[in-house]
Amino acid sequence: MSKISGFNCSSCGKWHDELPFDFGADVPDLVYEIHPSERKTRVVGNSDFFVIDDKDYFARGIIEIPILEDERTFNWGVWVSLSEKNFKRMTELVNSNERVNEPPYFGWLCTALPYSESTINLKTMVHTQPVGLRPKIELEPTAHPLAVEQKQGITMERVQQIAERLLHG
Repeated sequence: MSKISGFNCSSCGKWHDELPFDFGADVPDLVYEIHPSERKTRVVGNSDFFVIDDKDYFARGIIEIPILEDERTFNWGVWVSLSEKNFKRMTELVNSNERVNEPPYFGWLCTALPYSESTINLKTMVHTQPVGLRPKIELEPTAHPLAVEQKQGITMERVQQIAERLLHG
């Protein structure tokens, strides 16, 4: 988790020593719709890929949001669904340097992020990165607040608002 110097939190009124620049989901949201007692038989996954019921395929990636007047980005760790064909191709190349030559894969965003409009099923393009780096997720340009932030960037104050909301519910 990338961090900078602290901030006075408007949610709890306390000083936090560091401002997080990364938040992410551990699993695709669809996993939570499966009863915990059924997950062992229906869900297979790790920190980068998930398969549910041998028919739903997910890859983890990063939505980078530029921070205005700063060289850093704010990063959402998210899951996207892929077609079976694209999922298999992506996992075939997981350790190959050739993966950077792949065209982007189409995917649907499968992580609920704290926005006024749902982020589930936003259209995305998944851009593979060099071995060891997660894919970059590019949202379809729309009027959705997340897509607007990815295109136009956010302020440091917005980063703090996101952190306050996620750190304190």
